[in-house]
Amino acid sequence: MKINIKKKIVGLFIIISIGISASFQSDFFEVAKQIDIYTTLFKELNMYYVDEINPGKVSSKAINHMLRNLDPYTQFYDEQGVEQARISSTGEYGGIGTLTRFKNKTLTIREVLKNSAAEVAGLKPGDKILKIDDILVKDYEDSGVSALLNGLPQTKVNLIIERQNNELDIVVTRKKVDVNSVPYYTMLDEEVGYISFTRFNEKAGSEVKKAILALKEDGMKKVIIDVRSNPGGLLIEAVKISNYFLPKNKVIVTTKAKIKKWSDTYKTTQTPLDLEIPIAILINNRSASASEILAGSLQDYDRGVIIGERSFGKGLVQRYRPLSYGTQMKLTISKYYTPSGRCIQELDYTNRDDKGNIPKFSDAGREKYTTEKGRVVFGSGGIQPDVDIEKPETTKTTETLFTSDAFFNFATQYFYANETIADPDKFKLGSSDFNDFITFVSNNHPDFETKTEAYFKDALKNAKTENLDGKLTKNYENLLNDIQEEKINELRKNKEEILQKITSEIVKRYYYSEGVYKQKAAFDTTILKAQEVLNNSAEYAKILEL
Repeated sequence: MKINIKKKIVGLFIIISIGISASFQSDFFEVAKQIDIYTTLFKELNMYYVDEINPGKVSSKAINHMLRNLDPYTQFYDEQGVEQARISSTGEYGGIGTLTRFKNKTLTIREVLKNSAAEVAGLKPGDKILKIDDILVKDYEDSGVSALLNGLPQTKVNLIIERQNNELDIVVTRKKVDVNSVPYYTMLDEEVGYISFTRFNEKAGSEVKKAILALKEDGMKKVIIDVRSNPGGLLIEAVKISNYFLPKNKVIVTTKAKIKKWSDTYKTTQTPLDLEIPIAILINNRSASASEILAGSLQDYDRGVIIGERSFGKGLVQRYRPLSYGTQMKLTISKYYTPSGRCIQELDYTNRDDKGNIPKFSDAGREKYTTEKGRVVFGSGGIQPDVDIEKPETTKTTETLFTSDAFFNFATQYFYANETIADPDKFKLGSSDFNDFITFVSNNHPDFETKTEAYFKDALKNAKTENLDGKLTKNYENLLNDIQEEKINELRKNKEEILQKITSEIVKRYYYSEGVYKQKAAFDTTILKAQEVLNNSAEYAKILEL
């Protein structure tokens, strides 16, 4: 009897082993088969296609198209892209210290960093770079041209720029650029400190620690940490910062991957800075990844109050993998889970419908979890704040406006029309400024075009090619005017949100990013609400049910 049972068990194991082996062999064969098909196709294309092709460009397009069907975080980097990824993670590089945008074969300076080589040389946001040394920007076909601005400290780069329709020759001596993850911190009153925190690079933990210790010397007894619009970065830095407020050996985040060795549990390992200080974490719908790990861990341990809007909902972890010839890939390897066990991933990239639409996990309902003290929190769909800051729903038209160049171009016009403005903590725009902006976008259609307007333009173009325009042209102009009027009405519904964006763009021109946060510290409603909550110990305790 026992022998028969053993035989059955052994037989079962053999069957399972054969099945697994067959599965692995099948997967390997399928991968090898597809690689061979691609290789032979690529060779035939390169050898016999009637015109010359660029092998690198064709291959990059094929790779990027393949990855686009997975998730937006799985990306391929060529040699140049590898360097950009390194800069993003370290926050350090040699260059002129500008943020640029390449669009329509034009390289425009969007921001000049404080104390940078660009600032010393007199470069301004809005300047269009026409030539970099002997390279004409218009001859480039992609944004890689901006990499020509980088280089070893103390080397020179010769630029020809266009500013307000005038061409200027400017020589810039490159220097080391440090991208500070904490652009601003201050005391809001005698007890409440405020720290703005923009990214989780390799210096994030040390910069946040430096800010905390400096504010403590100034008398800080309560702290606001602002990670609104912070897209995240290095997971380990989120663990370090959580550790400043939590004791040793606390689970901060758990990752679960297909490959067992990439599944891990990250715990606090250091002595905390402060286990008692009241904390408010500010989040919005663009707080993602490591920002959500920080907010989620402090929320799960009832260690701080989360204030603002529901966060983005990125519960995926990426890792860089080296490829051949100096290239690399960043790929999603795991999902992460907060201490209470929740995964806050919102978009279900695996189950797109036939039209490519991506469903949301939260559409099926948000699962309930509990914090250490028993408060209810929710999985999927990001981090739900403990204190919601209500604001009018952002209209589709306003969302389109936010992705346009309208704010940037308006700020450029404003900058050259106004030599100075008030200090950031005293600068505030009003209704007349909003109306000026509305007039600006009304007169500058290319800066801000909705899908509806684009469709109407395409329809008229098609009608002309088919000789069907006849009486359409006049009606078309009337329809466009009606659309323009409705578009402006939609913008007015988000007046305050738009004014905040205009204010930030303008203040940045005069006082850099530091000034933007100084202005927010004085007027931002979410910061003021956090300050109010922290200064009301009864309300703070009630939220956390302490």
